[in-house]
Amino acid sequence: MNALIITWENFQDQELVYPFYRLKEETENVKIMANVTGKFFGIMGVNMNSHVLISELNDEAKYNHYINETDILVLPGGVKSLEKLRQEKRVIQFISDFAKTGKIIASTCHGAQLLISAKIVKGKNISGYYSLEDDINNAGAKYVNEPVVVDGNIVSSPHYDHMGIWMKTAVELVKNGL
Repeated sequence: MNALIITWENFQDQELVYPFYRLKEETENVKIMANVTGKFFGIMGVNMNSHVLISELNDEAKYNHYINETDILVLPGGVKSLEKLRQEKRVIQFISDFAKTGKIIASTCHGAQLLISAKIVKGKNISGYYSLEDDINNAGAKYVNEPVVVDGNIVSSPHYDHMGIWMKTAVELVKNGL
């Protein structure tokens, strides 16, 4: 299993740390892609190491490599980080193209903003932070406030309170080839 987590500085600490280490239980092939490489910090001060710069998506060969070789794409939340990340047009295009592969996209909290910007939620049941209910519904999806919501290849969750069931569901779907 190859996992890619896309985020930005000032990420929501729990929403990056938990999926990273949960995925490490399954595979050593877990990469964090961010606006910086090396040590960077969440809003609560936790530091993580980013392995890949978002700017690598500007290289067509690397872009295609990440599309083809990634089995699960994780979009953690963090209102401050997602406001920056969703302005990165190449990231939004990447999420849109990744969705077309049918491989699992796991989104939590404000990660739903990236799903909306990538225009992949229309007609789907999607969860996200409660303040995004109108945004999700206005994007043509149906907001669902459940610990984990699966619709097609999107596994969404509203809050870090549900990290366990969210990642358990996403990992099981990848393992089962969905």
